[in-house]
Amino acid sequence: MEHPIANSSSIIMDTETDTDSSHFSNLPTREPVDIEFRNISLAVKSGLRRECKEILHNISGQFSGGQLIAIMGPSGAGKSTLLDVLSGYKTTGVEGSISLNKRPLDLSEFRRMSCYITQDNCLQALLTVNENMRIAADLKLGSNVSTDMKKTRIKDILMLLGLYEHGQTRTKSLSGGQKKRLSIAMELVNNPTVMFLDEPTTGLDSSVCTKVLELCKNLTRHGRTIVCTIHQPSAKLFQIFDHVYVLAGGNCIYQGGTEMMVHFLHANYLTCPRYHNPADFIIELACGEYGLDKLDVLKSAAENGSSIDWFNQSTNTISCSDIVHNNRLLPSKMQKSGMEYTGFLNQLAALLRRGYISSKRNTTLTHLRIFVNVIVAIMLGALYANSGKEGSRVMDNYKLLFSMLIHNSMVTMMLTVLTFPMEMPTVIKEHFNQWYSLKAYYMSITLLDLPISIFGTLLFTNIIYFSSGQPMEWNRYMMFLAISVLVVLAGQSLGLMIGAWFNVVNGTFVAPVVTVPMMMFSGFGIPLQDLPFYLKWGTYVSQLRYGLEGYVGAIYGNNRECLNCNEARYCHYKYPKKFLSDITMEDGQFWNDVIALILIIMVYRIAAYVILRSKINSLK
Repeated sequence: MEHPIANSSSIIMDTETDTDSSHFSNLPTREPVDIEFRNISLAVKSGLRRECKEILHNISGQFSGGQLIAIMGPSGAGKSTLLDVLSGYKTTGVEGSISLNKRPLDLSEFRRMSCYITQDNCLQALLTVNENMRIAADLKLGSNVSTDMKKTRIKDILMLLGLYEHGQTRTKSLSGGQKKRLSIAMELVNNPTVMFLDEPTTGLDSSVCTKVLELCKNLTRHGRTIVCTIHQPSAKLFQIFDHVYVLAGGNCIYQGGTEMMVHFLHANYLTCPRYHNPADFIIELACGEYGLDKLDVLKSAAENGSSIDWFNQSTNTISCSDIVHNNRLLPSKMQKSGMEYTGFLNQLAALLRRGYISSKRNTTLTHLRIFVNVIVAIMLGALYANSGKEGSRVMDNYKLLFSMLIHNSMVTMMLTVLTFPMEMPTVIKEHFNQWYSLKAYYMSITLLDLPISIFGTLLFTNIIYFSSGQPMEWNRYMMFLAISVLVVLAGQSLGLMIGAWFNVVNGTFVAPVVTVPMMMFSGFGIPLQDLPFYLKWGTYVSQLRYGLEGYVGAIYGNNRECLNCNEARYCHYKYPKKFLSDITMEDGQFWNDVIALILIIMVYRIAAYVILRSKINSLK
């Protein structure tokens, strides 16, 4: 059923907004791209024995350009897997060929002219609609596109999708349908030719589903090819699609026009009951409710996707002569306005701006973090008041230093373990859709947390240092602060490495388990010289050892003079050297500790980046 764009505003928009072709003035029509795939197979290893399981079985198909295409099938039929293969999201274990406009697929070029919108709306919840769109424009459009042009394009897209009046609304406050449309809007910024949507109607009511699919149908009228996976659409939704590809157990049992499916079934002696939704009927067939033998019949009739007998009469596939005379080839890098990778510095600036806005509004990462540092510092400062200048309270002060060490290390580590894995779906989606390089993203998260980490550490250190009566010497204070900052960064780096490797649940278990041996190797409970020889290696890899040694060196090292002693109390450690000797920490090790902590931070950061890249690559 055809719906002119001018008459569909009541369906697409929340408010009555004109949706005529003027909204595409900055979103020009694309030359349609045909997608053809032959003998696609995919096997994955699963289970403890890593047994090989084939998901797709030599299927073929052809999706004509400028159409809205549905990949249908019951759960486990291979819908999302086929979408992953066609979009290039999954490449490992894939056999067969994919071509665009009769030419072999160039994956790197195809990714620049296509986008993949995942089932989950991976959006920045604390940013407004306008802010999300501006960041997307800065990341996806080249420097040759002016700021005014970006603003105009954003306005056109938001008006087209019915989001213009929600421009100042934060993403977390949007409805499910609005979030889905925002996901589409952000990918439309660079005007992709091919769009893949995984289950775009999941979790939405029938009205919102209609709005989303009508929107996709309108976009196809301007040359875009849109491929969706959908489980079981209603009769109304089913009619919106131009082309249907039905899977059952990894095989194709129908490929062709929406209105031709009933005729296809009838031709194979499977009559759809009157007033029955054809989509429901073919899903029932795909589930084997009418017998598994029927699936073999349909697979044979569809030639496992090779047959084009049931395409719509209006469907025109691209011939070789069309390619030669009309030059309908994939756009080259020079022709792809706004589709090229933006520069590293531009990506970094946009990611830093996005991260700054999110951090400013994130109560956990900023406000609560600062609050906890202040409260804990006041409590420790009150508990160990003046312990830093009394010879009779050296052991109390030693316990204070260890408490600071654990706080600085654990708080930042656990916070990173809890928050970093939650960003992974967004990073995977945006990186795949060519928003930015992984290096730019990793550099941005490294730089973003530095100011808040240093500020929080400064507050925590100052409150404790002065309230606990540590030596009022400028050089000792700076040494003490430097160790605090390095311990915080080392804990955060370890958290990044764990967060990149594990999910939130496993990470919250692994992080404390890793920390306990480091505490044992720090030299606090057991002097370093008393450790068995076969465990001494642990002292060289424990950042807590270098942190504690650095703290002690800053307070009691560098030939500190005799401590004040209360005549009423026994003063065992009047001479700091005696204390250093008893805990087997040599004087003059401070700079070695600084260098060791810096090296540990670098190793953790590099390891976290390697793990992150490997994890993303393993998904392909």
